[in-house]
Amino acid sequence: MDQDRPPAHSRDRLLECTRYGADAHGLICGYRFADPLAPAEALDSDEAARWLAQAGAPDGGAGFAWLHFNLAHAGAERWLRRHAGLPEAFFDTLHDGQHSTRIERDAHALIAVINDVQFDFAFESSDIATLWIGVDRRLVVTARQSPLRSVDRLRTAIKRGETMRSTTELLERLLRAQADVLVDVVRGVTRRIDGLEDDLLAGKLDHKRTRLGVLRRLLVRLQRLLAPEPAALFRLLQRPPAWMAEGDVDELRQACEEFPVALRDMAALQERTKLLQEEIAAAVNEGTGRSLYVLTIVTVLALPINILAGLFGMNVGGIPLAENPHGFWILVALVGAFTVFAGWLAWRAGRER
Repeated sequence: MDQDRPPAHSRDRLLECTRYGADAHGLICGYRFADPLAPAEALDSDEAARWLAQAGAPDGGAGFAWLHFNLAHAGAERWLRRHAGLPEAFFDTLHDGQHSTRIERDAHALIAVINDVQFDFAFESSDIATLWIGVDRRLVVTARQSPLRSVDRLRTAIKRGETMRSTTELLERLLRAQADVLVDVVRGVTRRIDGLEDDLLAGKLDHKRTRLGVLRRLLVRLQRLLAPEPAALFRLLQRPPAWMAEGDVDELRQACEEFPVALRDMAALQERTKLLQEEIAAAVNEGTGRSLYVLTIVTVLALPINILAGLFGMNVGGIPLAENPHGFWILVALVGAFTVFAGWLAWRAGRER
């Protein structure tokens, strides 16, 4: 029976492949900030559980921790319910289906929902995902289902040795990282719209309206999801938790004030995209009008000869000029005269147009 079992190292690799980039409990990364001036210490899920148990004791020591979870892992939510001590409102937020950006207070904890672009963002509206955050005096928990750029930037900064003095500062850094990613998205969309505008000026109109429509839908969804709810933010800043220092409240307010600037840029890009779409539609309509005008002229010029051909092609008696030896040339002269007259009418109509 032992011969049918895969080797230990193969089982380990198989186990790692089924963890969705996290450990056995869905923890992607964990850090403990014991000293505001010292780099963070890495934690796994077992070490984090022991630290959380000690932090709840009266002599639990100073410092705080940041735990980042992958909700695609089946064991992540179970571990959080068992060890993190988060309020029930945090888990309700995970399942309520409301993804608008907001920061709310629940008793002595903060619950935040922010939206960010996925790590492999390709300027598609479907590449936007949600990050759920729970914050109290000793712990910051972030949870997501897809890799996000803002969290990856913060994790990279902590790996480089950057320090954090409080959980509020870490939340503020997350918000600023999200604002930076949003600025990068705005710059990327601006570059794409510049390229489409250059193609429009060069007369290359193939498939540009579709690409502009994709960018416009992306901007609309980003603006809808990333704009913080002003009422929830106002309530938080007016009545912050007791453990939040006044300086942290000011920095959190400044971090939230960065979003309106980016959102105004996105609104301007939406208007610019709309104008480009209207210009392209006008150019397409103008080209269609020219084609219809040419077709109309051809039809008008061919109308006399078609009428006369239909009349003289009838196999009945009494056809004029049937016995006249010059009848063919007389008809050619009549058709030519009618054609010249119709062409003159079309030319005059074109000039008036």
